[in-house]
Amino acid sequence: MKIAFVLYEQILATSVALPAEMFRAAADLALARQRKALPEIAFVATRTGTFTSRSGILLAADTGIDTEQYDLIYLPALWRNPQTVIKQHPALLPWLREQHAGGALIGAAGTGVCFLASSGLLDQRPATTHWFYLVQLTALYPAVDLKPQYLITRAGNLYCAASINALADLTVHFIRHFYGSSIASHVERHFSHEARKSYENVTYREDDSERHHDEDIIQIQLWLHQHYAQPVQLADVSKQFGMSLRNFNRRFLAATGKTPLRYLQGLRIEEGRDLLGNSNLSIAEVAEKVGYLDSSHFSRLFRDIFTITPQDYRKSMRSKLFSVDPGTV
Repeated sequence: MKIAFVLYEQILATSVALPAEMFRAAADLALARQRKALPEIAFVATRTGTFTSRSGILLAADTGIDTEQYDLIYLPALWRNPQTVIKQHPALLPWLREQHAGGALIGAAGTGVCFLASSGLLDQRPATTHWFYLVQLTALYPAVDLKPQYLITRAGNLYCAASINALADLTVHFIRHFYGSSIASHVERHFSHEARKSYENVTYREDDSERHHDEDIIQIQLWLHQHYAQPVQLADVSKQFGMSLRNFNRRFLAATGKTPLRYLQGLRIEEGRDLLGNSNLSIAEVAEKVGYLDSSHFSRLFRDIFTITPQDYRKSMRSKLFSVDPGTV
């Protein structure tokens, strides 16, 4: 796997260092668990030499932009108005278009989104950026479909993160994509102890990036999203939508890559994770809220998916939560 961090003037060093450290932690774990080779991480720029970040930290480019195709590219955030910097690096724009055409995932943070907008890749596509630059981005790039209410947007292989915190959430998503849920959850717990919403809950996704074309299965997915907390018998669901259970299972797996049961479990456990991190409900109450009367079954599924028990997950995420003692003010 090849990852590139693009460097330029007035860069926010955190938007380089944080995802780089997170990916290195994931890679070390993957090497130990899965014997996967470490990724090649490059710091690329339109010129050689060092770049001074906003805080004065020097970042060195180890290679120029060339014909090398990357699997993942980060466009870090810049301080304040990025337009001067964009004009200093016009060669980045066709390079980004070429990398996108070659299949690279591209993640832009904060005002780094303006490089994608200037390249034309975000024309008629959703994007977000830091709140400070929302008005300017709207004026400069009217063809971009700005989604200011979202912290992350996705349009195919193009991702925008509004802030450094959102960039951390996006990086967890990338790690899950390349290394799987177990390693992503491990990295997330070590780099983000506060209770956070998952990537899926803060992201606007353009339909054509993940959507299949089986309209019956799409309707069933929507139904499951609305009713996952209720008792669900998949045989009854298949009848409701006019399919045999065998045909339902076959079509659902072909369309989504998951069995209906696994998909339903994923919806429930993901919601359970949010409740564990953002509420004072007991484990049994969380389990019941997401459709499991047997809390031990919920706990087993949670551990299977996230490689940690619900109790231990809650302990790791409690620093931003509190419960009121009735005897205190």
